[in-house]
Amino acid sequence: MTASTTNHPTPEPSPAAPPPPPDPCPRPADPLGAAGLACEITAELSSRLRTVRLHRFRRPTARPPALVVVAHGSRHPGAAPAVRALLARVRALRPGLPVHLGHLELDEPLLADTLAALRDAPAAPGSAVLVPLLFGHGHHVTRDLPAALAAAGHLNGRTASPLGPDALLVEALHDRLLEAGFPTGPHHGHRPAVVLAAAGSRAARSARDTARTARLLSARLGGVPVLPGYANPSPATAPYGDASRRPSSLAASLTVPESLRALTDRGHRPRDIAVAACFAAPGRFADQCAALAPGPAAAPLGDHPALARLVLHRYDQALCARTGSGTQDIGAATVAV
Repeated sequence: MTASTTNHPTPEPSPAAPPPPPDPCPRPADPLGAAGLACEITAELSSRLRTVRLHRFRRPTARPPALVVVAHGSRHPGAAPAVRALLARVRALRPGLPVHLGHLELDEPLLADTLAALRDAPAAPGSAVLVPLLFGHGHHVTRDLPAALAAAGHLNGRTASPLGPDALLVEALHDRLLEAGFPTGPHHGHRPAVVLAAAGSRAARSARDTARTARLLSARLGGVPVLPGYANPSPATAPYGDASRRPSSLAASLTVPESLRALTDRGHRPRDIAVAACFAAPGRFADQCAALAPGPAAAPLGDHPALARLVLHRYDQALCARTGSGTQDIGAATVAV
């Protein structure tokens, strides 16, 4: 008998190891700031959530309150295109939300005309949230906008807070500075500094808002000194039309040239001092401040993505607030995220 032999099958060659799967969370080329991270979170939520109401969820409403973006208005040829580009970005971020534009002066449509047209608007008739393209609690925000709503008796609306101070505003200012050539990373013995150019106001609260934005921008830049500087610290027209009133000692006082001199006196070389433009669009003030910059001059914020998200954030905040600054409260409104 032939001895049986055990068959040992030849092991098959192991297949080549598959390539590693792509990292689901790739490391960004540049670290996100707090506002940049907030933008990413907001974008993700926008793709997952429908509508939210304070204290409970409800089905989407077909008629959200209209968003009325309120610009100051300017005769500058670049102002209107910049504002309309921002509105286009806002509409792209929130499809289905009726978005309108109104100007306080110098440009059309005027705010009063926009509010009058909402009387017969097919979407969200009779309800609106006014979001000012302004950066502090000045006279326009605290008096003119509530007065405009009060005059529009057919509207159930409210006024949102101004755009500053806020981390998203700082993110837009930061990006515009980098685009203008402001140095990043080690400064190799240089001492960069920034003047935050703003319109200015008689209102003390507006000056505090701008100072707060300057501190936030300084922190975002890693501690680089940032001083506010105002294009119009003493407006010719005082509140209530009394041109003889002197501006309050608490309101904005340092002009852009004065802030530039203050930084130079602290030892900063003029070419190391940049000017950040706290303006939504090109205009006379923005051009004047940019012309004074001895170093990089940042462009107005325009349609920066963070500014568009901030406009929607202010809209959502106004709807979620328990009380509004308009004539009535939109208690039954939902927030489209």
